[in-house]
Parts: sequence; C-alpha cells; structure tokens
Amino acid sequence: MKKPELSFWQILNMNVGFFGIQYSFGLQQSAITPIYDFLGAAPDKIAILHLAGPVTGLLVQPIIGAMSDKTWSPRFGRRKPFFLIGAILCSLALLAFPFSSSLWMAAGLLWILDIGNNTAMEPYRALIADKLEDEQQPLGFQMQSFFTGLGQTLANLSIFIFPLLIIGKTGSLPTWIYASFFLGAFCSIASILWSMSKTKEIPPSAEELEKLRSEKRSVLGPLIEIFSAIKDMPKVMWQLALVYLFQWYALFCYWQNSSKSIALSVWDATPSNVEKYSEAVSWSGLVNGWYNIVTFLVAFLLVGLAKKITPKYVHTLCLILAAVGFLAFPMISNKYLLFFAITGFGVGWASMMGIPYLMIVKDIPKERYGVYMGIINMMIVIPMIIQTLTFGYILKNFLGNDPRNAITFAGVLLVVAAFCTLLIGSKRKNRPVK
Repeated sequence: MKKPELSFWQILNMNVGFFGIQYSFGLQQSAITPIYDFLGAAPDKIAILHLAGPVTGLLVQPIIGAMSDKTWSPRFGRRKPFFLIGAILCSLALLAFPFSSSLWMAAGLLWILDIGNNTAMEPYRALIADKLEDEQQPLGFQMQSFFTGLGQTLANLSIFIFPLLIIGKTGSLPTWIYASFFLGAFCSIASILWSMSKTKEIPPSAEELEKLRSEKRSVLGPLIEIFSAIKDMPKVMWQLALVYLFQWYALFCYWQNSSKSIALSVWDATPSNVEKYSEAVSWSGLVNGWYNIVTFLVAFLLVGLAKKITPKYVHTLCLILAAVGFLAFPMISNKYLLFFAITGFGVGWASMMGIPYLMIVKDIPKERYGVYMGIINMMIVIPMIIQTLTFGYILKNFLGNDPRNAITFAGVLLVVAAFCTLLIGSKRKNRPVK
C-alpha cells in the first residue's frame, strides 16, 4: 500500500526530536573531554574514557531496533515509545552531569547519557523508512542532517557563550557547564515531545498485526533477530561497513583531540594552564559550532546533488573535503583561519548523517527497517570501540602524545574512507536518487 505523501512541514515536525538528541551529542563531542581534563584525566586515557558511546551504541541500538520492529501500540505507536524513554534517560543524565565530583562519576554518567541517546536515536532512522516513500526518503534523511547541524551548533555555541557570561567554579567544574547541560536536558525532552505530538505512525495491516501477535516473545528474541539479519545482510551494507571503519575511527580522533589541538597550535597551552586552556575550549566550541552551521546549510543541497551524480559520489566528494580540512587544521596558528579548515568537515558531516542511508535503504526489506538501522549503527560504533581501545597506544607511541598529530591521522583515515566509498556497488547499481 502506497504511503501518503507528506508536506515539507510534516517531515520537519517529524524530525524536530532529532534536534534534542543531537544537541546532547554536540555536548558530548565538545564538552566531555574538557570535563575529563578538568577532573585530571591523563591524555592517553581520554580515548578509553569515551568507551561508553560506542559500546552502548553497539548494544542498545540494534536491540531497540529489533524490539521496535516487533512493537505496536494503538495509543503510542511503534517507534515513539522508544523516543520518549530515551529522551527521559538523556535529560536526567544531562541534569546530573555538572555535579560530577570525580572522573569516574563523569564517566559513569556518560554511560547513562549514551544509553538514553541511543534508545531515542535508533528508531528515528527507521521512522523515515516507515513513513516516507522512496522519493521522499532523501528529504527525510537530510532533514535529520539539518537538525544534526542545528542541534550541535547550538550546543557548541553554548560552550562558547556561557563561559563569557558565567564565570567561576561550582563544585569541581566551571559554572558555565551547568548552564550548557541544563539547557541540553530541556532541549532533549521538549523536542521529542514536540515530534511525538505532531507525528502519527502508520498502523500495521491486519496481516502484519496478526503476525506480530502470533510471534513468540523472549528475552533472547531481539538478539536472535539481530544475528539473523546480519546473516542475511545485503552486500552493499558490508561494503559500507568498510567505509565506516575508517570514517568513524577518524571522527573519534578529531572529537577527542580538537580542543587540545587548538590549545597547542593557537595558544601554545596544555590543560595544566587552566586559563588559556579554558579559552581554547571556548574557541573550539565556536569552531565546532561553525562546522555544524555548514552542515545544516548544505544538508538539503546534497539531496539535489545526489539526484544528479548518485549518493556514492556525493559521499566520496564530501569525505575528501573533510579530509583536506583535517589535514590543514593542526597546522593553523591563527584562530580565525580554523573556520576555513573546518568548513570541509561541515560538508562531510552533512553527508555522513544522511547520504549513506540512501545507498542502502532500497536494499533493505521494509519489515526489518528497525533492526537494519541498528546494525548500521553497529558499523559506526565498532570502529569507535576499536579506536577507544587502540588509539591511546597509537597516540603515545607513534604520535608523540600530540593531539595535533591525532587530527592529521584522522585526515589520512578519511582519505582511505573516500577510496573505499568508490568501491561500493548495489543491486540497484547506485542509480541517482529519484
């Protein structure tokens, strides 16, 4: 049965909740490492302290995806119950985070925060495939790229603006952190509630509903479904997994080291110089805010480009632009020129948040949208887990414990990812998006 065509504003309202999720991720990318630094973390331990994100993504998203595929409530729907549960967990963790009195308290709260974020985010990818026909899916996925850019922009701007307005410390951390995280908690729950109130899910047919009711449920059911889906996974998804191995390893290197790279290249400062390092952290929030501004400015332009030259070539081009930006980034000593370098990553980030889904969505059976979107997230978080377990050793023994070298390393990995993208083929032959 053909799905009803949605207006631009209906698709926008459906995706507003993605804004709150990505505001939270923006705080994680730019504020968590400085918090760890303020609490006394050693440079080569930063990577392992970020293990929460990839591990919870690996475990939570595919399980939630499989569960949501098998869920239907006449009152709450299929995906929306998981949005709400995730947003509540996320908001509670954000409210508690500024009260971290020790390194391990902060690390523990990051685990809770990531469980909430992953519970809310996974069903959002599946909702696009649930609600939209093929011709509207590019707009749906790139709308999520738009809200990714907007949410993370505002999160990073808060990291720049609040330190200018709110001076001093409360407990173990600067007081501005309280304002940024409290605002994030509000955005997380409020945006999800907005989308839930504006979006109705498509109910299953009588046959689908009967099948859902007749299936036996068990604790191991979602895990069995995940392994079954991996066994039947289309070839194009295995090819995308190779791209993601290099792409997401590189991104974790950047997020963990960007503020310290800026501190060294522009201010010649380390975290031991609290005043200068705080200034560098504030500026890194502005720089990261800029790349997210670029993301939401170009997100919809990439939809049109994908229609002309195929999603595969769009993603390859965007990865090259991001790589060039990363390679230039650590060599810049003028803080204003950092905006030019990071613009390339802004374009790349817009593609990463939406275009790869266009390469594989037509190869995925519709009754398994949820579980396969969760498996795609496994492809994202497994490289992150590898990074958190290996990069501390690489940074210490091969890159001189220098965060600037970490950013250069990330640029090289993105070049490799771009090459691997060119190898992707599909039974649909990667035709331009209609």
